[in-house]
Amino acid sequence: MQLAHRVDAIAPSSTLAITAKANALRAQGLDVIGLGAGEPDFNTPDHIIEAAMKAVKNGGTKYTPSGGIKELKEAIVLKFKKDQQLDFSPENIIVTSGAKHALYLAFQSLINPGDEVIIPTPYWVSYPEQVKLAGGIPVFIEGAEENGFKITPDQLERAVTAKTRALILNSPSNPTGMIYSEEELRAIAEVCLKHRLIVISDEIYEKLVYNGEKAVSIAQAAPELKVQTVIINGVSKSHAMTGWRIGYAAGDAALIRAMTNVASHSTSNPASVSQYAALEAYRGPQDAVEKMRQAFETRLNAAYERLIAIPGVRCQKPQGAFYLFPNVKQAVQSAGFVSVTDWAAALLEEERVALVPGDGFGAPDYVRLSYATSMENINEALDRIHAFVERHMK
Repeated sequence: MQLAHRVDAIAPSSTLAITAKANALRAQGLDVIGLGAGEPDFNTPDHIIEAAMKAVKNGGTKYTPSGGIKELKEAIVLKFKKDQQLDFSPENIIVTSGAKHALYLAFQSLINPGDEVIIPTPYWVSYPEQVKLAGGIPVFIEGAEENGFKITPDQLERAVTAKTRALILNSPSNPTGMIYSEEELRAIAEVCLKHRLIVISDEIYEKLVYNGEKAVSIAQAAPELKVQTVIINGVSKSHAMTGWRIGYAAGDAALIRAMTNVASHSTSNPASVSQYAALEAYRGPQDAVEKMRQAFETRLNAAYERLIAIPGVRCQKPQGAFYLFPNVKQAVQSAGFVSVTDWAAALLEEERVALVPGDGFGAPDYVRLSYATSMENINEALDRIHAFVERHMK
């Protein structure tokens, strides 16, 4: 069967692929430790589950408005005001089937064929693919390791052309865990204002910051840029609700209407029960959110020290999210592997540890390790990685 040209150019998700492979090996009875998944290992807090069950019993199982129920939009508006001092109205909010869907709708509503979208590297694997699906052209700028994997205003200025439409900003970042400071965001905002660039600000890891760090939205840092900013967020990471599939976008009312129209002809609406669960996530107690954040911080601090003790591995300490993104080029070359991808494949085969190779993130000398798993799994995985590296040293 002949397929549409647009799908021929799309690469599969490397993160989902490595997770599927690890699950397949587990199904064969093998002891595999998967450090590839981008989701909390905690269950959704009980009060959220109870609210969802109550919604089911009370008839909250029907179609909802395409852009989400009014109560949830209002709760999101209050969340922005409380957490980030940003003023929105319900008309500025769309609730979507996960934050990934919010991004997809934004690109479909903003990008025309041939428009360029600037994407800092390392990037989350779906950004360039979604841009291409919208007919856009991904333009990559390297966020250098020595600069904390962050781009500079000068780099952004040099990358802008007459075709540049938007900049994607992800802070805290997947895969690096880096966070742009308020000062850095203001400097980038000046370039965006000068060239009238739309900023798609992915803030899904906003609540997961560690060791005294703080995540600031570019719309906070530069209020004059707010009208040109689309903020993407959701409850997946902060409230351990990945499978519930609730994300949202906040932005210009005209854009939100366009995104809602696109959604109405694709998903109809986000799952009704999931919306009531998300409503409780924001209206209810936040103790579980902080408890999970503290657990991730403890894991990060312990895992980081062990990781950098492995020969041929170097790593900048992340400030947020729940990933480590070490440079393993020296270990790979010392072992005689052709690429990091081959090295990671051998690690999975020999030691049953699944990591995500960095080429899927636009950074082929790196791997991504998720510490969204138990400390027992983390320690065992690092033991195996250390043994693998030492065994292959030449």
